[in-house]
Amino acid sequence: MRLCFLVEENYRHDGMPNEVVRQLTAWGHRVEVLRPGGSLLRMCDLVQAGEHDAWVLKTVSGGPGLTLLEAAAAAGMTTVNDARSIRGVRDKALAAAIGRGRGLPLPPTYAAARPELLAQIPASEYPLVVKPADGSSGRAVHLVSSPERLAAVLPELTGEGMLVAQPYVPNSGIDIKVYAVGGELFATERRSPLHPDRAVPERLVPLSAEIAEIAARVGAVYGLDLYGLDVLLGPDGPVVVDVNDFPSFRQVPDAAARVARAVLGLARTGSSGGPGVSGSSGASVGAVASGASGGAGVPGGSGVPGGPGGALARGAAGLPVAIPLQATAHGSVDATVTATPSAAGAGTGAGAAVAAAGDGA
Repeated sequence: MRLCFLVEENYRHDGMPNEVVRQLTAWGHRVEVLRPGGSLLRMCDLVQAGEHDAWVLKTVSGGPGLTLLEAAAAAGMTTVNDARSIRGVRDKALAAAIGRGRGLPLPPTYAAARPELLAQIPASEYPLVVKPADGSSGRAVHLVSSPERLAAVLPELTGEGMLVAQPYVPNSGIDIKVYAVGGELFATERRSPLHPDRAVPERLVPLSAEIAEIAARVGAVYGLDLYGLDVLLGPDGPVVVDVNDFPSFRQVPDAAARVARAVLGLARTGSSGGPGVSGSSGASVGAVASGASGGAGVPGGSGVPGGPGGALARGAAGLPVAIPLQATAHGSVDATVTATPSAAGAGTGAGAAVAAAGDGA
C-alpha cells in the first residue's frame, strides 16, 4: 500500500509516528512523509486522488496538517482519523458540546473568546480548570480556586485564543489515559498535570467495565478510530476531561506494530466518519479490559476476546457486536459493554478490528 503521513515539526523526532513509518516500510509498504509546517506547499498539485491509499495525520492543535488532511478528504481519499472527526475534538469547546449532547460524562463547559469574559462565571462553579480550546500537552492549563485568582491569571491567558473553563472534578491526582488502537482498548494511569507534586509512575492498569464502555462510546460519538481519552474518577463516577486523536500510545505493548496494522486496516476499509452522527442505529460495541501487563491475562490472539487489550468485536455483517468484559487484576468483572457506532461508518465504530492481521500483509 502507499500511505502519506503528515507529521508536524513538533513530532518529527518522536517515536510516534516515526516508529510506525519504519514498521510499515519494513513490511514493504510505501510511506511518504510530509512536514507541512516546514514546507512550501503547492496545494493544487499536492492532493491528487488515487496517489495514496490513505493519509495519516500526527499534528498539534491548530497546525497546518489538518488543512492538508481536509484537502485529501475533499478529494475523496481515506484519512486517518477522519478529518471531520479530528476537527471535532481539536476544538475543546466543540468537543464538549458534541460529547455532552450525546450523553458522554463530560464536565459542564464555558467558552470565551476573550479571557476577561470568564469573570462572568458564577462563583459557585469554582474551583475552575481553565485552558485554551486548542491546547495540547498541558499548555496553559490553570487550576483557578476563586474569582480573585482568575483575575490574577488572566494576563497569562492573553493571546491563547478561545478559552474553555470547566468546574474542577475532585480526584486523587491520578489521570486514567485510555488508548484505542485497532479495535483494542488499553488503560494507563499517570500523574495529573493539576497535581504536579503527586508521585505517580505511568503504567498499564486494568480497565474497568464502566470506563471501557465510556471509551467505546467516545470513539463512536466522535467518529474516531485511533484515539485516546483522559478520565478522572470523580465523586460521582468517571468523567472524561479530554479526547485526543492519534495520541502517543505510551505504555501500549508493541504500539508501533499495533498502530501500523490499524492504519493498514483503515486504509482498506475507511474511517468512521465525522463527529456527532452516531447514536441512531442501536448496534453495539464490545470492549474487553486490558490487564496490567498489557494483555488480557488469558490465552488468546490479538484483536479477539481474551487477547491483548480490549477487542471491539465484529459480527458477520461487519457491525460491532457485544462481547463479555473481563477485568484481569484486582478481581474480575463479568459484564456486557454496549455503545453506539457511527452511522457514517458502521463496522468501524471505535476502530476496525484489524489487530489480527499478522505482520501487516
